Amino acid sequence: MVRPARDNGRAMRVLLRNPRRELDLPGPVTVSALIARLELNRESVLVIRGDTLVPGDAVLADEDVVEIRPVISGGAA
Repeated sequence: MVRPARDNGRAMRVLLRNPRRELDLPGPVTVSALIARLELNRESVLVIRGDTLVPGDAVLADEDVVEIRPVISGGAA
């Protein structure tokens, strides 16, 4: 179940961009499972914990704060 963020100190904080929203979700959970739970395409987002890009097999804990950003690509003209 995905719930809006609240300050309970017992759940992982997930910050999503585009559209911007915050959620509290239970951990531990792998990055891949989190992406699936949020019904996002793994290839279209980056998951960041602190200042570090997190791979799909990494386990996220209740006390983690992660940001999920859309992948933006561009190229030379």
